[in-house]
Amino acid sequence: MGSVRRSIVAGVLAAAAGLAAAEGVAAIANLRESPVVAVAQGVIRVTPGPIAEAVIGWVGTKDKPLTIACVVVAVLAIGALAGRWWDGRRAWSLGVVAALVVGAGLAVLSRPYGSVGGLLACAAAGLATIATLSTLQKATESEGRRSFLRTALLLGLGVALVGGGSQALASRHRRRRRIEQLREAIPSTAVTPPPGVDVSEKLSWVTPNRDFYRIDTALTAPLIDPSKWRLRIHGMVDRELEISYDDLVRRADTTAWVTLCCVSNPVGGDLVGNALWGGVLMRELLEEAGVQDDADALLSTSEDGWTCGTPLAALTDGRDAMLALTMNGEPLPVPHGFPVRQVVPGLYGYVSATKWVVDWEVTRFADVEAYWTQRGWSEQGPVKTASRIDVPELGDVIAPGRAVAAGVAWRQHVGIERVEVRVDDGPWQEATLGRVPSDDTWVQWRIEWDAVPGQRRLTVRAVDAEGTVQTAAKQAVLPDGATGHDSVSVLVR
Repeated sequence: MGSVRRSIVAGVLAAAAGLAAAEGVAAIANLRESPVVAVAQGVIRVTPGPIAEAVIGWVGTKDKPLTIACVVVAVLAIGALAGRWWDGRRAWSLGVVAALVVGAGLAVLSRPYGSVGGLLACAAAGLATIATLSTLQKATESEGRRSFLRTALLLGLGVALVGGGSQALASRHRRRRRIEQLREAIPSTAVTPPPGVDVSEKLSWVTPNRDFYRIDTALTAPLIDPSKWRLRIHGMVDRELEISYDDLVRRADTTAWVTLCCVSNPVGGDLVGNALWGGVLMRELLEEAGVQDDADALLSTSEDGWTCGTPLAALTDGRDAMLALTMNGEPLPVPHGFPVRQVVPGLYGYVSATKWVVDWEVTRFADVEAYWTQRGWSEQGPVKTASRIDVPELGDVIAPGRAVAAGVAWRQHVGIERVEVRVDDGPWQEATLGRVPSDDTWVQWRIEWDAVPGQRRLTVRAVDAEGTVQTAAKQAVLPDGATGHDSVSVLVR
C-alpha cells in the first residue's frame, strides 16, 4: 500500500473513530441527539424546498436514514483529506479537524436539545480523530506497512465495537424505555371500521398505525413524558392558557375518522392514510383563550422546533380539527406524535398536522412564516381532489374476461360524489363507492371491466361533492400539491 493510500485510509479510519467516540459519549450521557443527528438536522434545516421535495420524491420515507448516511460519508471524506495532509501539512489537517468539531458544536447548540454533553461529544470526536491519526503514523514510522495494517485492523475493530455498542446502548436508554412504558400503560380500545366502507377484499379502508406514512423533519422522534407535557396558548388571545396532558385526558370526548395526506404525495402515491383519531377539539381551547378579531392564523410549534401555520377558519368552522391523543384506539405511537399531535381534516399535513405540539401562537399570516412556507410551499394548503388505482398494479398480467379495478379517492372536508374509470381511450365508466362516515375520509371505489387481450391502460378520476371534476393537468407537488390522473398499464393475456 503506497504512502498516499495509507494516509487516506488513516484519515477515513480516524474520522470513523471520531464518529464512534461522539456516539459513545452521546449514549453514555443519554443525550437526546448525538452530534451526527444534530448536524443532519442542520442540513435539513438549510436545504432549499425544491431540493427537499426532490429527495422526498426520490426516496420517500427513507429520507431520514439517507440524510444521516450522507453526513457520515461527508465526515469520512473530510477525514480522508485530513489524513492526506497529516504528514507534511499537519497544521492544515488539524485545521480541518478543528473545523469539523466547531461545526458540529454549532449544530448541537442550534438544536432545542443542545447541551454541554453534546459539546463534550464533539470534543471527544476531535480528540479521537487526532489520536487515531497520530497512532497510525507512529505505527508506520516504527515498522512500516505491516505495522500500519495491523494497527489499522485493531483500531477498525475498536471503532466497530464502540460504534455498535453505542447504538445498542442508545436503543436501550432509560428515557426511551420509560416513555414506551408510559405509553403502554395508557389503555387502548379495539377499533371496528364502519360497515360498508370496504368494497374490495384486497384493500383496507383503515390504515394500521404501523403502515401509516410518516413525513417530518425529526431524524429521531422526540421522547416526551406526558406528565411533563404542556401546551402554551398565547399571542392574539384574551387569556393566555397552559394545558397539561391530564387536562386533555379529562376533556377528551371526540373521535373521528380522518384521512391525512402529505403535500409531497405524487399522483398515485402512498403518502396518505386513514385512521380513527381521538382527542379534544381545537376550537374549544381557542374559544376558552378568546381569539381576537384580527387573528387569522395559528402558528403551532413542535417540541423539536418545527413550525406550522394553520388558517384559524379551518379550526373554528365546525370540522373535527383536534388535538389527538389516540390513533386507531391506542395512544399515539411515538413517531406519530406521542403524547399529543394535531389533526385537521381538509388541509395538507405541512399546514396542519403538527406532531409533538407544545406551543400555539394565535397570530396573522402577515406576521409569521412557518417552516415549509419559508421553503417555497403555499401558505394555506387545502387538500386537492385525488384518486388512486390500487388494483391492478402497474405491470400486472391478468387473464382475459371480466376483471376488477379498485382504489381510493379523497377530498377531505368536501367529499367525493363519484369516481370514474376508463380503459385506454374509451368512455368514462362510473365505479361503485363504499360508504363513509363523513366527508373527512377517503372512499374506496370498485369497478368491473372487460379485459381484452393486449396492453391496456386504466385511468381514474374523481368528482368531488361540489361537482368539480378532478383535473387531468399535471402539476408537481410544489407549491401546493400534485394534480393529474393516476393510471396503470397492464398486460391482458
